[in-house]
Amino acid sequence: MSGAWQTLRETLRPQSDVRARNASAWLLPHGDRRFDPGLLARMRHFDDGDEVDLVVVGCGAGGAVLTQRMARAGWRVVCLEAGPFWDVERDWVSDEAGAHGLYWNEPRLVDGDHPVPLGANNSGRGVGGSMNHFAGYAPRLHPSDFRTRSTDGVGADWPISYADLKPYYVRMERELPVAGQFWPWGDPHPYPHPPHPLGGNGQMMLEGCAALGIEARIGPVAITNGRFGNRPHCVYRGFCLQGCKVNAKASPLITHVPDALAHGAEIRADAMAAYVETDGRYATGVRYFRGGRERFQRARHVALAGYAIETPRLLLNSGLCGEYDQVGRYVMVQGAPQTAGRFDDEIRMYKAPPPEVSTEEFYETDPARPYRRGFAVQTVSPLPIVWAEHLTAAGYWGSELRSRMREYVHWGVLGALCEFLPQARNRVTVEPSVTDRHGLPVARFTHGRCANDEAQMAAAQTVMEDVLRAAGARELITVERYAHLVGGCRMGTDPRHAVVDAACRTFAVPNLLVTDGSVLPTQGAANPALTIMALADRTAALLARGARAGVRAPAVGEARR
Repeated sequence: MSGAWQTLRETLRPQSDVRARNASAWLLPHGDRRFDPGLLARMRHFDDGDEVDLVVVGCGAGGAVLTQRMARAGWRVVCLEAGPFWDVERDWVSDEAGAHGLYWNEPRLVDGDHPVPLGANNSGRGVGGSMNHFAGYAPRLHPSDFRTRSTDGVGADWPISYADLKPYYVRMERELPVAGQFWPWGDPHPYPHPPHPLGGNGQMMLEGCAALGIEARIGPVAITNGRFGNRPHCVYRGFCLQGCKVNAKASPLITHVPDALAHGAEIRADAMAAYVETDGRYATGVRYFRGGRERFQRARHVALAGYAIETPRLLLNSGLCGEYDQVGRYVMVQGAPQTAGRFDDEIRMYKAPPPEVSTEEFYETDPARPYRRGFAVQTVSPLPIVWAEHLTAAGYWGSELRSRMREYVHWGVLGALCEFLPQARNRVTVEPSVTDRHGLPVARFTHGRCANDEAQMAAAQTVMEDVLRAAGARELITVERYAHLVGGCRMGTDPRHAVVDAACRTFAVPNLLVTDGSVLPTQGAANPALTIMALADRTAALLARGARAGVRAPAVGEARR
């Protein structure tokens, strides 16, 4: 079946199956309001002394999906979120500086040969997590990503295959939903929404790639192209990284939280998890801070979804899963250099989703290249403040900086995602001598690059420069950056080399799970959000069929506490 026919069939399919398993898009209000306040007013509340079936730590990509799925399965679920329950209309603003509250800016320490700045582009706070300010790019991993040790001699093999995760990728793409052209790389597949119209940056990349014989495609982005339930079409306002005020871009706040609330889950915002408690063998609940005092929520199961820094930190502070010194190891960031080109014509790169066009032609290992694995290239569209940061990082100050800022509309920018390899020395530890406002030891992230990482970065820069020149750029500027965070509680088959098993259950504590990006053994050259959500969906399906299947949902009319 041709890619065009598969795409047509997918875009025309009814949405009844999506609504049957997750009605979030239909639970959002019509008109100008972005969230139904009635869902919060009617939210079920549990007492700390209630032994709920599941307490989830973190309401981002992994935590929100798990919360919604298990609430649908009839489990009594409390989700603890350290940040606020965002009011999209009040809290999110069309202003770069005003959006900094979306980032996780609690104290952390970084060191190593190549320290990684933490905050704006790799972590988030509040209900929805870092997906509130992700650019919307939502690709799958490739089948090869699950067996890099066997086929490429680097990285690690996953304890599951691409085929195990594929049906959950499809479900998530339909629930977000994802828009884009038929995808020819990895496992070729269509998307449920057609590609968005091109802006200047995307047109520039397509022209440059075509001149060099590089295949490139529009998308995939988790941004509606047409109505989806009560969510509107994207209006191309350019503030995807600052929170989407129109609900066109997917984030768990709008894609899974409404349905979770409608099915009896409690999302307890402004609740900072401190320790997981156990009885010596099983987790018994989570100790947390809220409203200036320490509290304890009892639970039959605990799932951690605080992401690649905070989840290892929580386990380390709790003294759990440390028998083989695997907690916090193999944390990965992607090398994300960005190359800008100045054009005579106006590009106006902000007038479209930031990742408009991308290519995965360089994703797989090529024996002819001096490195293993690879990278992807996509358009990126920094707004003026970030653009100024790029220019200053390249050494421009004073009158030169002002001159280039005045030329903002003439610049186009490409970004790479390089698959840096997992290394045991790249790890999260805790620093007892430095504590946060709750008195908890803070995380220290130590990071360095290997020779393979350096070679990938250099190759990616060359490709981006070639594409920009082929498209007509007259001046080039490249800055080094990092993006995304995964690893730290890797998935595996052996507790001597991993923290969780193929079901995301910790080896050390049978009823303690990890359902965020920290479980990824490798990261590919792809944004991790879709994979994290698919893994959480798979974990929920396994849980619902397991020991706690059949837990009764709250009876109709049951009094709320």
